[in-house]
Amino acid sequence: MMDPTTDNAGNTGDPGRARASLEALRAEISKAVVGQDPAVTGLVVALLCRGHVLLEGVPGVAKTLLVRALASALELDTKRVQFTPDLMPGDITGSLVYDARTAEFSFQPGPVFTHLLLADEINRTPPKTQSSLLEAMEERQVTVDGTPRPLPDPFLVAATQNPVEYEGTYPLPEAQLDRFLLKLTLPLPSRQEEIDVLTRHAEGFNPRDLHAAGVRPVAGPADLEAARAAVAKTTISPEITAYVVDICRATRESPSLTLGVSPRGATALLATSRAWAWLTGRDYVIPDDVKALALPTLRHRVQLRPEAEMEGVTADSVITALLAHVPVPR
Repeated sequence: MMDPTTDNAGNTGDPGRARASLEALRAEISKAVVGQDPAVTGLVVALLCRGHVLLEGVPGVAKTLLVRALASALELDTKRVQFTPDLMPGDITGSLVYDARTAEFSFQPGPVFTHLLLADEINRTPPKTQSSLLEAMEERQVTVDGTPRPLPDPFLVAATQNPVEYEGTYPLPEAQLDRFLLKLTLPLPSRQEEIDVLTRHAEGFNPRDLHAAGVRPVAGPADLEAARAAVAKTTISPEITAYVVDICRATRESPSLTLGVSPRGATALLATSRAWAWLTGRDYVIPDDVKALALPTLRHRVQLRPEAEMEGVTADSVITALLAHVPVPR
């Protein structure tokens, strides 16, 4: 593994070095964020798959800090938008501005023109503004006044949200939820992790100054491109493809769900399983890779029946039960 303090300049894009660099992310981000390893892994998987991530957790579990630390460790440009009830679509995508000196309109890019967009508390803004991200997330471009404007590559939306039962929130519609590759839940820290957090703050840790915390770039765009090329060569057998399809079809037949996983969700599960297999050092996908990514990839693509929800059933519990019953290929 490369030295976490080594600058990434001059990287040749070697797949082996790319894997080592991405593995170093966890150690680098841990300088700012205690725990949350699954969320770090999920964000890396999303970058490898050119997808987007929805981070859910109660206020104060380091959702925003996690994304900022990731951007610093990957040498990616990042911008943050605080979603509020009065936020307008043009505040995100950009708009035409009249220039009195030239008597012409010029395009003023919005914060979406970045590598990593932190959409903070996305469920605190009305659906009209939430939907302004749909084109950017799916087509990786923004259309203003009929002119499409491409976004930089890589481009990832990391949206954070508080649980929907909290005051002042607007649940994301199914169409937008389906655009997120993964939904990652950030739990409250364990007792020891919380002690570590408080100890760091007592010693002078400033979450607004990641450089002072020692977070350094350990990977960059060249690493990411090399990694994506290697992931694309990871072998997927017909049996694994059928296994993914069987899992997704089982969600459509579950009596606890009114909405099962769509073919887009099946495609997403195949892609995330492939990325995870490569990250763990294999050039082929096994059933355990599919199982490892099933919950974060599928939990936001299903909808519970009201009566099941009243009984305390969750999307995670339904998917976990289905994984136990769907035959696993040898």
